[in-house]
Amino acid sequence: MRRQTFWKFVGPSIFLMVLFIALPLASVFWQSFFHSVPSVESVEVETCSPGFPTQICETVLKSRAVLDENGRPVTTTHFVGLDFYRSVVEPDVVWQAFSSGNPAAILRIDFWRALRFTVTFTFITLPFVLGLGLAIALAVNNSTARMRGPIIFVSLLPYIITPVIGGISIYWLFVGDGIVTRLIEAMLDRNIAVMTHGWAVEALMMFYRVWHIAPFAFVIFYAGLQGVNRDTLESAMIDGASRFERLRYVIIPHLLPLIVFVTLIHLMDSYRVFEEIVAFNAQSQRISLQWLTYDFLQPDDSGNRAIGRASASSMLTMIGIVLIILPVLRRAWRDHRA
Repeated sequence: MRRQTFWKFVGPSIFLMVLFIALPLASVFWQSFFHSVPSVESVEVETCSPGFPTQICETVLKSRAVLDENGRPVTTTHFVGLDFYRSVVEPDVVWQAFSSGNPAAILRIDFWRALRFTVTFTFITLPFVLGLGLAIALAVNNSTARMRGPIIFVSLLPYIITPVIGGISIYWLFVGDGIVTRLIEAMLDRNIAVMTHGWAVEALMMFYRVWHIAPFAFVIFYAGLQGVNRDTLESAMIDGASRFERLRYVIIPHLLPLIVFVTLIHLMDSYRVFEEIVAFNAQSQRISLQWLTYDFLQPDDSGNRAIGRASASSMLTMIGIVLIILPVLRRAWRDHRA
């Protein structure tokens, strides 16, 4: 391919990636080290109360934003170093918790509580997504041609549904007098409140993520099964290999690059878990790193947003994603070179 043709194909993608990924990332990185404060000035304002026959007037001192020639607020930016990162991580409190022999106390800090849930959510759902996706792919691949279409359609439905809508649907099955909650109460003959327990909400969010993402793994694995060497499978059957042995020594080695691919996608996506927190209304019990960044950007009572802390939280989230996928990337690179 000629260089000019190559850049015609690749150039638009590179331009959009720089515009929508690289530049916003650089902006967030910059905002995590600099603090912008609007300039204010004090002015005397005279207020008069309605009165008869005389008015009562008083002069009070009020603060207002300084505006430039175009009517925009004037801001002052100064370098704060790692102050935003310290305010998010709170290393002094962490050190005190470990020094006092009570490491569980760090879970009172929002960042570490969100990190605990995010890491647990990511690594617990991963094997279920891989296992369920592979099981569905094997079932469809071994089914008859007549049943293959309906099974594929039903299997893809969870992935087609919008994430928030699917999460809310499962949430309403258990909240209050939901259908599933009433069935459990009828079997146990006692009143229960599923959504009031943090562990139950966390388990439901994990169940929803596996239910929603497993069809994606199924599609990838099913496509990979079409390329399995039939001669190798028949040779294994002739040699007396069982179904499990054929799966372990023939099918899984063939699907290993696809397993690595699905693992990478799932790790990056699950580490940014956010929709489940919103759909299950779980922010009072479980929060994620992505939700913590969103919470920092919500205006407080005075209308200010903690943009610096949100930027620091975003950068820490990205560092965590890189650390998690780095071993998988190194394994894939070694296999590629081999």
